[in-house]
Formats: sequence, C-alpha cells, structure tokens
Amino acid sequence: MSETDFGYQRVPEREKRSRVGEVFDRVAPRYDLMNDLMSLGLHRVWKAFAVSIARVRPGERVLDVASGSGDLARAFAGRVGPTGLVCATDINHAMLARGRDRLLDAGCLAPAAQCDAERLPFPAASFDCVSVGFGLRNMTRKDAALAEMARVLKPGGRLIVLEFSKVAKALEKPYDIYSFRVLPWLGERIAGDADAYRYLAESIRMHPDQATLAALMERAGFAQVEYFNLSAGIAAVHRGVKVG
Repeated sequence: MSETDFGYQRVPEREKRSRVGEVFDRVAPRYDLMNDLMSLGLHRVWKAFAVSIARVRPGERVLDVASGSGDLARAFAGRVGPTGLVCATDINHAMLARGRDRLLDAGCLAPAAQCDAERLPFPAASFDCVSVGFGLRNMTRKDAALAEMARVLKPGGRLIVLEFSKVAKALEKPYDIYSFRVLPWLGERIAGDADAYRYLAESIRMHPDQATLAALMERAGFAQVEYFNLSAGIAAVHRGVKVG
C-alpha cells in the first residue's frame, strides 16, 4: 500500500485526504483571522503579487484550485470583469462554503465545485489561468494534481502556485522557533486547535523546495517555469506556461 506524508507522519495515501479534511473542518471558522495573525497580514501582499504576475485579462477564464476562503478568486474576478469567468474549487466543504459566501458578499457570482484537485471535473483546455494558493502541499499526489491543472489549461495558459517554501538559511532557526512554538500557541488560543497549526508547520517542511517544485511543474507539462521568493522564501510564487 502506497504511503504519503501527513506532516511528519507517514500514512496510507487513502487516509491523507480525510485527515487533511478534518484539519480544515476544525479551522474553517477562524481561518482568515489566523492567516492575518500568523503572517502579520503578509499573506495579503503575497496573494496580491501572485494575482499581478498571472497577467489575467478581461474576458479570460480562471480556475482557482483549493480556493479556501476565496481571496484569490475574488481578486481574479475583478480582473476578468463581467465578460470573464472565475471558478472556485476545494476538496473541503466547510472551506468552499466559506469562500462562496465571501465571494457572494463581495458581489462575485463565481461557480463553486467541491472536488479533488487530482480529478478536476472540467473539460481539457477550459481555462486561461489556473491558480492554487497554499493548497498544493496538502494534496496527496502533487504530480497528479499538477498534471490535472495542465490538462484543463488552454495551450499557452498560465499556472500560478503560491505556497510556503524554503526560507533563507539565515532565518531558519528563528523561523523554526516561530513555527513550532508560536504557531501552535496561536492556534490553541485563537482557533482552539494547536494540532492543526503544528501540522501546518510540519507540512511546510515536507513540501518541495523552490527548485524541486519547479522541476515537478516542468514534468507535468509546463514551460518557462520560474519562481519568485517572497519574504526571504517564507513563501514563493511559481509560474509556468502550458506547453502545446
């Protein structure tokens, strides 16, 4: 039986989906507040940068995978305008519902679909841009998910991956202290769940570094792959173009 990582644990592949789902079921009500607190608001700057380099134009079709509470989908909706389309997907119902409600509150009528990123329910070559923000590291088979994102992109379409990444070496020690002491403490007091944020810290360490993720994207069918480090590598944005 194939195994994969769930934080620092090794678990059967079929169990990871349910375990990740349990984490997000628990943190969904305080998800946005915790994002602001644990990043000191920087996640908003990182997302704005990701949207800017996607080069989305009016009338285009965008798919936001692992959309969560909908920050990227809402920003893209403003870019594509009334002649374009933004679709939001997430494997977790609680997060997808939260994102859908926030989009509606902002006046965005974006279709939302609960689905696994490894099996996207869209025809091939449906979108001009696919984005995934802070979701790829939670996926069981990252290679399969990236291949699906390539499948639904039109030739020449762009993939944008915003994710936590490998921090600069000079910051490793203080970043570890923050990740494994401060984050669980915040999680316990704000979200009532230290374990969920301990998993977050562990999942970041298990996620491929910048160069490794770039290579994964190339193997999935993307060219012109490049990445941009944000906040000394705490996060990074990868961009690639669908070949053929």
